[in-house]
Amino acid sequence: MYTFLVTVLLMGIVKKNSLREYWSTDLMFATLSFATLFSQDRFLVLLRCLHFVNNATAILSHTLYKIRNVLISLTSAFGRVFVPYKDLCIDESLMLWKGRLAFRQYIPSKRHRFGVNFFVMCDVKTGFVQEIIVYTGSATDIKHYEGLGVSGSVVMTMLSPHLGKEHTLYVDNWYSSPTLFQHLLSNSTGACGTVRSNRKGMPAFGCRKMQRGEVEFQENGQQLAVKWHDKRDVHVLSTVHTATMSATGKVDHLTGERLIKPDCVLDYNLKMGAVDKADMINSFVECTRKTNKWYKNIFFHLIDTAVLNGSIVHRQLTGKVITYQKYRENLMRAAGGAPHPSAPIHWGSSCCRQSPTPHCTAFPCKVLLKVVAHGGIAKSACLAPGEVSRGR
Repeated sequence: MYTFLVTVLLMGIVKKNSLREYWSTDLMFATLSFATLFSQDRFLVLLRCLHFVNNATAILSHTLYKIRNVLISLTSAFGRVFVPYKDLCIDESLMLWKGRLAFRQYIPSKRHRFGVNFFVMCDVKTGFVQEIIVYTGSATDIKHYEGLGVSGSVVMTMLSPHLGKEHTLYVDNWYSSPTLFQHLLSNSTGACGTVRSNRKGMPAFGCRKMQRGEVEFQENGQQLAVKWHDKRDVHVLSTVHTATMSATGKVDHLTGERLIKPDCVLDYNLKMGAVDKADMINSFVECTRKTNKWYKNIFFHLIDTAVLNGSIVHRQLTGKVITYQKYRENLMRAAGGAPHPSAPIHWGSSCCRQSPTPHCTAFPCKVLLKVVAHGGIAKSACLAPGEVSRGR
């Protein structure tokens, strides 16, 4: 199984159009490392038979029964191996899926637009993924809290192991509400995020049209509500900030004045992108491939997330800063599958590797192949210079 996973991870680094191209014998496209790990037929059989639950004992009524055991095991391991820093953020992550699926979502603001929606909680400082919940509509695996709705229940479910530990949560306007932030504050957890102006409990701001850079603050002693106009009105709610403005370090190119923003806006912009950054890092080396089985795509997506978390833990423990791709390469070699970089690689037969003769002044116009019968098996070999190809 380790060799199978190494092969899958290697496919995320070596990109090809189809699975069979990884075992191509065409010298222009051949990648010898895959043939040393697995035969093509063996790999395709294992991929086709990949399954994660015993259907005879599984709870078939659960929407995610085909992948739920793997999801629970991995997310539990994430919580055991890493204790997050103070700041956390929750956001959505969309895994591409355009096939038929009852809980497929359409989010136009995401790069893939169509796919399986994940609620992801990340540590802001390191980017470590602490918790993942797959959105499946009304059957989403969350604990429902009265008065908080679905979005508030998602937040409370993901934060439940971290309540009362003085964390600060950053969320977008789909989650934020005065009711949720007050509930978090009562559990010694701060919060900050953009908020919809029509949320229940939000204060009424002035109705006049604001100029760019103008701001209005309202607070009740525990929560701070901000209306700030940039290109449009932005509403922010916070329980950890005060009604102060700070310089951004930038200068208005028209007036030459220093740009200032509310502290809560600066912190939100700085600390809200951890989930999107994790998606971006994985997008360059992701091992997810087109398949007809949605649970296999989720499995490979979880593998990518686990490897990313492993690279973060490695950096925290050793203090060594290496690229994410280099970490994946080291991981594959440590698993015993990928060949070592110092191992010699021989291309073609010996006649292909002989040095050119001193009188040779040009490359041959074409390279011919001859078929050599060896033990009843036809093999190809390069023709030596001056040798004539003979047909069978």
